[in-house]
Amino acid sequence: MIHKPSPIWHPFTQHGLMQEILPVERAEGAYLYTNDGRRIIDAISSWWVVTHGHCHPKIVMGVREQARKLDQVIFAGFTHEPAERLAEKLVCHAPEGLSRVFYSDSGSTAVEVALKMAIGYFAQTGQARRKILALEGGYHGDTFGAMSAGGRSAYNALYEPYLFEVTHLPFPESGQEEWTFSALEKLLKQSGDDIAAFIFEPLVQGAGGMRFYSAEVLAQMAKMCRAHGILLIADEVMTGFGRTGTLFACEQAGLAPDLLCLSKGLTGGFLPMGATLATEAIYRAFYHKDRAKMFFHSTSFTGNPLSCVAALASLTIWEQEPVMERIAAINQTHRKAAAHFGGREDVENVRFLGSIFALDVRDEGGGYLSDLQPFLYQTMLSRNVLLRPLGNSVYILPPYCVTQRDLDTIYECIDFALDRLRDERQKQVA
Repeated sequence: MIHKPSPIWHPFTQHGLMQEILPVERAEGAYLYTNDGRRIIDAISSWWVVTHGHCHPKIVMGVREQARKLDQVIFAGFTHEPAERLAEKLVCHAPEGLSRVFYSDSGSTAVEVALKMAIGYFAQTGQARRKILALEGGYHGDTFGAMSAGGRSAYNALYEPYLFEVTHLPFPESGQEEWTFSALEKLLKQSGDDIAAFIFEPLVQGAGGMRFYSAEVLAQMAKMCRAHGILLIADEVMTGFGRTGTLFACEQAGLAPDLLCLSKGLTGGFLPMGATLATEAIYRAFYHKDRAKMFFHSTSFTGNPLSCVAALASLTIWEQEPVMERIAAINQTHRKAAAHFGGREDVENVRFLGSIFALDVRDEGGGYLSDLQPFLYQTMLSRNVLLRPLGNSVYILPPYCVTQRDLDTIYECIDFALDRLRDERQKQVA
């Protein structure tokens, strides 16, 4: 039987290198089951979205029941009970002061909405602030506004001439935080009153290489920006819903942002959805009798009832099950693994926070396009563990239902891949 090539163009995939595309038949808990009978541990939660495990029965049941009643409805001029209940729950769980919820369909659009709200807030209130501040190495999505806010990298190099100007502060590397503070202080003196917003991934830059910085540093940067009336945009698309050990990473810095971007874990990874939470002051800036001053943004699936029900079910799991205890258990296991991997000469910068574990494989080139990535990815996948290194950075970001045995298998798999890499390097030297 001759199989025709698939017409699908996959994301972040170089088809020219003939990468294998695995057909997945079903998923349950922390596992993916392929058409050829393999069971693969999903050690990265299928791109960081699945929090409670694949096909959680409570989410499946909720979506199934909702599908019989209301599948989709225009969200301009209409609403529905799941959307209303979800908004109330999000406001209840979010940092203090965030009283309004704007729905969208992805993390990128949640960020786009936040940027537009921040810039629009100042325009609507007669203040000429147009500049955006961000951190070097950040990643905020793949739409043009989100790419502009992100650090300049392989992700957006092709489109750089089309990105709007954003000032990027040096990333606050451990031991070099004063450099970041100094750059920020200088910038604020020069043009603090022109900056509309500071956007950041709190505590962890995800796609930038799982780079960590402290809550104290975040709190200090936020304080300096606040002193100049700059709005704070917390991009918690990846860090939200427990990834760093608290429901939202901002909590650890004692920080309540003006705008909060959510997606990925919002529905427990079951359906696509984004949300941008805003303060009452920002909402009021667009509240007017003049239709021309409304907030101009929408996606066709805004407030989709099925997604809202999935998010409600996910939050109910948070409220009824010991999710934080599961994350704490994962964190303790990561701690032991960090001690082990810290003893290997071929890795550096071993780190963990909440449910996230990461290490960098020593590599002269490094970066997202490191030649080590395809070797490590394929070697680990051959052991039925899905880990997708960011260049030479190997990380674990599992569903919270992952077992101790699964984690041990994942660590053993990383050891195996590192040993294979060491052997290959020795062969090349010989």
